[in-house]
Amino acid sequence: MPDTMNLSNIFAAIGIFATVFFIIKLILFSFLGGDVEVDANFDTITETDVSFNFISIQSLLAFFMGFGWSGLACIVNFNTGIKTAIPSAIFAGLAFMFLTAYLTFLIKKLNKNIKVDINELKGKKGKSYRAIEPKSEGQIEIILNNKLSFLDAFNDSEEKIEAFSQVVVEKIENNKIYIKADKE
Repeated sequence: MPDTMNLSNIFAAIGIFATVFFIIKLILFSFLGGDVEVDANFDTITETDVSFNFISIQSLLAFFMGFGWSGLACIVNFNTGIKTAIPSAIFAGLAFMFLTAYLTFLIKKLNKNIKVDINELKGKKGKSYRAIEPKSEGQIEIILNNKLSFLDAFNDSEEKIEAFSQVVVEKIENNKIYIKADKE
């Protein structure tokens, strides 16, 4: 029995240590952010890398947290021996590791920027978001990449475009959208 008591103390120490650091890292991530990338050139459209980082500090802490607590549960609650507790703890640790890596992958995927070519908008119809005076800039609602987008556009015509009226993209020059009222 001394071996099981000693092993349960080891499992408890690993579980406590990993949980404390996991929580500290989670709190720091919540307040300070993690993997923040800033691009100062806002005129270009970039694409971020959504990589699957299986081995990271977060996933290793999750492994040791799952390993420690499930190993302790096997010995204390289920009264299993060392031969069953260690493989069970490894399996649970790997499951925690995979789950944490997968959730991190999903969170990074939320930050993904989609590459957009606004030249595809030429000839497409949308709505003015607000009234746009002649030869002035305003905003339009238009479907871009199967999503409703609000984009800045320039009324190049001599007539006022009323709010929520139909518009058509006339041309794209220098990444600027030129619209006119849709008469159809």
